[in-house]
Amino acid sequence: MGALATAIARLFDGQRGALVCWVPVCLGAGIGAYFALPVEPAPWALGTGALILLACAVAGRRVAARMPPAVALWLICAGLALAGARSLWVAEPVLGWRYYGPVEGRVVKVDRSASDAPRLTLDRVVLADTSPERTPRRVRVSLHGPPPRLAARPGQTVILTGHLSPPAGPVEPGGFDFRRMAWFAGIGAVGYTRSPALVYAPPAPRAVPVAQARAAISAAVRAVLPGEVGAFAAAITTGDRSGISAETVEELRLANLAHLLAISGLHMGLLTGVVFYALRLGLVLPPSVALRWPVKKIAAGGALVAAAAYLALSGGNVATQRAFVMAAVVLVAVMLDRRALTLRAVAVAATIVLVLRPEAMTGPGFQLSFAATTALVAVFSGLRALPWDVPRWLRPVLAVVLSSAVAGFATAPFAAAHFNRVPHYGLIANLAAVPLMGSVVMPAAVLAAVLAPFGLGWVGLWIMAPAIRWILFVAEWVAAREGAVSLVVSPGPVVLPVLSLGLLWLVLWQGRARWLGGAVPVALAFGLWSQAQRPDLLIASSGRLMGLATERGRVLSKPVGDGFPASVWLENDGDGATQAEAAARPGLSRVAPGITVAQLEGMRVAMISGRGQQENARGACATADLVVLPSEMEDPAEQASCDVLDRAALSAGGAVSLTVTPHGIVRRQAGDTARRPWTGGQ
Repeated sequence: MGALATAIARLFDGQRGALVCWVPVCLGAGIGAYFALPVEPAPWALGTGALILLACAVAGRRVAARMPPAVALWLICAGLALAGARSLWVAEPVLGWRYYGPVEGRVVKVDRSASDAPRLTLDRVVLADTSPERTPRRVRVSLHGPPPRLAARPGQTVILTGHLSPPAGPVEPGGFDFRRMAWFAGIGAVGYTRSPALVYAPPAPRAVPVAQARAAISAAVRAVLPGEVGAFAAAITTGDRSGISAETVEELRLANLAHLLAISGLHMGLLTGVVFYALRLGLVLPPSVALRWPVKKIAAGGALVAAAAYLALSGGNVATQRAFVMAAVVLVAVMLDRRALTLRAVAVAATIVLVLRPEAMTGPGFQLSFAATTALVAVFSGLRALPWDVPRWLRPVLAVVLSSAVAGFATAPFAAAHFNRVPHYGLIANLAAVPLMGSVVMPAAVLAAVLAPFGLGWVGLWIMAPAIRWILFVAEWVAAREGAVSLVVSPGPVVLPVLSLGLLWLVLWQGRARWLGGAVPVALAFGLWSQAQRPDLLIASSGRLMGLATERGRVLSKPVGDGFPASVWLENDGDGATQAEAAARPGLSRVAPGITVAQLEGMRVAMISGRGQQENARGACATADLVVLPSEMEDPAEQASCDVLDRAALSAGGAVSLTVTPHGIVRRQAGDTARRPWTGGQ
């Protein structure tokens, strides 16, 4: 054992200076393992594991110092325990049935749904005939009633008559689980109302003060800058995106400029940079201050305070928290006379985020932001060692071009995996828009904040308006170009982990082994992605929509209705068709009124719709191998005579997929994949 330990120690001798960068990687591996488990670990198991890990950390420090693999294993187990503890910590009641009736709650957030309808997040919820122990802590309700709709403000208590249900599961087996996202957000029910929502009580003076301040500032910004310009300005200053139209958001996405809307690393970096250099410049002007005081450290402290205020004002969502942690690590490094932009600083920021919010690792925001930051720091650190002889006036231009290119390439595979899009003109759009964000928009926003107490905030807003108009023009122009975006199929579940490991190995490992150890996983990941197989037939959990994969693309069983699963299926296929276009494709047979048939190799699937469903289901049982029924089969004898997926089976198990393989047809149901707290199981 001693010889083995010595050999391992020699292997890692060359990595001593970079091993700390692997801490968040190992933590992330444990967190990923937790979310991949099919069943929830028992609380006693997590507690026992945590005690064992603590004992190992205290008693085995000397062994760990010589055995980095032991530390890596400890961190993986710690990541798993952290994720499990976080899941228990955020546990709140989840609505277990479909509810229709009066809903009362306090508005804590106002935004827009995917259908561009106003949406309210409510806490202090009261539901009729529901005890407080069974009432969700938060619910989210979309307002689909006729205009004029309620102009809700945070802090108001509103009443409405709405439809509520538990957060929906994946629209296909293995797909994104919206229940998990809602679980960690504390949302126990989602729904809508078509009736007017009414204000039951105005905001209390001290109720959700930060949210009220955000709403007031956002309203003031839109009053000075009406239309999309004001909505954009409100989004980047307060995080309130409720005023931006769905059309503008889509144009920004197609131009790869949607990151300008989310308060994330770019905004936090620009804000802290502007405040830092403004304070430093102001402090060095008086010679007595410049010579006696630590001007640089004071400026860094002031920038940290500004970043904390920006975090609070923006509502403190996960993306902004990540950005604040990264900015704080850099600014604290400046105050401690350490190098600010290093891979160690990125590792420290990632570790803090993973410890505080382990669930963030599975989201696109975490992956995109840290992929971009890691790549930028690694590339610019490498370039710093090269003998560059570039004129001073050209350096900012090269920095913008290089940073946009590096960030774009680093985030491209993750963005494509999550959003199924590869924008081709994103670099051009970012080169045209991002410099104005840094040189005009964010400095003007800081100026507006400084002048606002004197009633002169409009000056800063007036300065930023032309730059915002230019950014929106660039997004509109790029989005209108033919071939602006290519669509890609969703990768399998192992692609992103393998790809991430390979890219991290390329960046973090020291020595020649980095190229082989990194290139092989990256090549394997892209190879697996290119061979990704989509299900041949998908059936929605409602039992009212199915989609059959054909040579011309997926054909859907109806042109309207069940629009969300339809759009997600097509998006995951890398198919840009609308639901109506997909429904017009050949491939499904309407053999009789209310009976639509899909033919797979050796299997015939009939979906029942419209009137006379029971009778049609009995008739379809004679010729079909599988019958999909949106209502419950009334006659148990008939259900036993053929394979029926009725409302009860679909409600319990969720969406269904059928995939043709050399060994036969594989049938999966979303509810078969895991039993976790957010799925209603343990």
